[in-house]
Amino acid sequence: MKIGRLAATLSLLVACTAFGEGQMVSYQINGEAYEGYYTTPAESGKSAPLVLLVHDWDGLTDYEVKRAEMLAEAGYAVFAADLFGAGVRPTKNEDKRQHTGELYKDRQKMRDLLQGAMTKAQSLGANTQQAVAMGYCFGGAAVLEMARSGSEMKGFVTFHGGLSTPAGQDYSQTKGSVLILHGGADQAISMNDFAALSQALEQAKVNSEMIVYSGAPHAFTVYGSPNYRQDADVKSWQRFLTYLKSVLPAG
Repeated sequence: MKIGRLAATLSLLVACTAFGEGQMVSYQINGEAYEGYYTTPAESGKSAPLVLLVHDWDGLTDYEVKRAEMLAEAGYAVFAADLFGAGVRPTKNEDKRQHTGELYKDRQKMRDLLQGAMTKAQSLGANTQQAVAMGYCFGGAAVLEMARSGSEMKGFVTFHGGLSTPAGQDYSQTKGSVLILHGGADQAISMNDFAALSQALEQAKVNSEMIVYSGAPHAFTVYGSPNYRQDADVKSWQRFLTYLKSVLPAG
């Protein structure tokens, strides 16, 4: 898909209603209720390769649903995970920090929630043997946690995600490749973090690619926000779609 056509597609989807062809899905992990979103492409359906999509620090919102439907349009099944709990969609920054902070302090719970989302996707008939995890901001940090856990995924992708490696962790167990899409003007996640991750991935001999979009601040893909940068958004999305084609079989 050419850049101009992709930009038009992005603009169209931004104007769409909150939900596409998919459905909200209730599930439980360790006795707690969660609510994700599951969608499949019209033609290949459940046989399509899977993308596990992990939300930003405001929880699973219309934004992730739009992105999920964009991926379904491109031929992928998508399970958008819920890491905060059913109905927990914080709007105040202090609440967002609370919910993300709880998971940053309990990395095992974060891993359990990610694996629980995959288990739920599998129960819905998703092709979890051919899957990639991707996430935005906080979701990107969660995806890298999944990579370090040794999860059997084909790849791990972050859009302006948290890049730091917790003390005592490394990428020695990472099985899939890693794609990092980062803004050069990001004031929340520094280029020092970017460089440190590059060194960590190299040390562990992980197949990786790390791209910087000059002038793009943190959250450069978030429609309607002051930080949105269409050029970086379109280019990063195009690279993501190309990456998916390279690591996942056609549906």
